[in-house]
Amino acid sequence: MRLTLLALVALLTTPLATPAVHGQAPAAAPTPPRLVFAFELRAQVGPPMELGQVPAGRRRIVPILGGTFEGPMIRGKVLAGGADWQIVRADGFTELDTRYTIETDAGSKVYVQNPGMRHAAPAIMEKLLAGQMVDPSQVYFRTMPKFETSAPELQWMTRAIFVGIGERQPSDVIIRFWRLE
Repeated sequence: MRLTLLALVALLTTPLATPAVHGQAPAAAPTPPRLVFAFELRAQVGPPMELGQVPAGRRRIVPILGGTFEGPMIRGKVLAGGADWQIVRADGFTELDTRYTIETDAGSKVYVQNPGMRHAAPAIMEKLLAGQMVDPSQVYFRTMPKFETSAPELQWMTRAIFVGIGERQPSDVIIRFWRLE
């Protein structure tokens, strides 16, 4: 069977209908999950330690010096001693592997493993990696945190999926975390 150009164009531009299942009407689009704000974290960071070029890219280690966090159900401090082990690719795309500990005002500790990514236009990434202030709206900075704690009152953190949206400032990192409902 030979299709003419006109028939091919008609075929490619006709919207596809969702097939009915066993004679039922097509289903409506699924409802997307809801995000609920959990907390905002502000971490003070030290100057990056540059390890240089490794097989995956340029290795940098950014020490976490401390900070605070606060949300509707939790607040406290970021403990010194964590770091972000970064790989910066040639185009500036940055793989983040951040690990640190937070402590609530009640004294409960939570280990945070927060991998993610950060990228922007080359000129923006150059400024960001040099420690200069850039407009956060020009940088895609997202994380996928995982929380570990033995505190019974914080088990809600270990039993949900969270996403983070970050901003890098010259001496701080701000991450707002949302829980996926």
